[in-house]
Amino acid sequence: MAEEAKDDENVEPHLQSTGALLRQAREQKDMTLEEIAKKTRIPQRHLASLETGDFGALPGRTYTIGFAKSFARSVGLSDASIGTQLREEMEDQGHGAYQPEMSGYAPANPSSIPPRYLAWTAAGIGIFVLVGYLVWRTLILNPGEMTQVADSDTTTEAGPENNDVQTVEASGTTPSSEGTVVLTATETVWMKVYDAEGKRLFENQMSAGETFTVPADADDPQILTGRPDALTVTIDGQVVPQLGTAERTIKDVGVSAAALLARGEASNPAADLPTD
Repeated sequence: MAEEAKDDENVEPHLQSTGALLRQAREQKDMTLEEIAKKTRIPQRHLASLETGDFGALPGRTYTIGFAKSFARSVGLSDASIGTQLREEMEDQGHGAYQPEMSGYAPANPSSIPPRYLAWTAAGIGIFVLVGYLVWRTLILNPGEMTQVADSDTTTEAGPENNDVQTVEASGTTPSSEGTVVLTATETVWMKVYDAEGKRLFENQMSAGETFTVPADADDPQILTGRPDALTVTIDGQVVPQLGTAERTIKDVGVSAAALLARGEASNPAADLPTD
């Protein structure tokens, strides 16, 4: 009799489907599917499909068995027993018989995933090291190039070929708020220009010397770029202050003539003070 009872214990789990066993264990622990989903990082809809035996809604035999094992561990069942029973159950129903199971598979354990702030910290350190290396290489290995670049910039600004481009301060006149705005790349730079509704007016990488004229009829045109320092902005040929500093992304910055002039006035409050 004892031997017959032992045999009954061995077959008892198979009297219920795998999904029914998982659901029963979950309910005994008074846990919801949402709580299991948070604990295992498995989508709640897949957990529900496991409980109902809807294998067609699951992403394949390998993942299904892995999901079931994680589900089992979270509710105190043997993941090995659940995996074996589910494998047999799926084979009996003809689901994924040709998909070999990957040994040792299981969805990611939340405790083994590094916190997001660590990933961001590592990325920030990497960028800082890279920028520091580039600066060191430029200043230490090629100091002459920096001098040549500075000299060439001075010569270019003073050269006769640029006499037609004047700054607002040098010209003494204020451009019209209805003037034509031109963005000129001084280096290779990517930028996107869009209107108030988000409609794209321009999006591309520009090489040094290439220009883009902001449409005069654009509704509140704005710009997104990671290198605002690589752009020269003019209104009717007069250079206005840069849109931003080097290596600092700008977004939703107005590039209409009116918006650019308003930025200039805001950055130079002394211009509005009365004079004697």
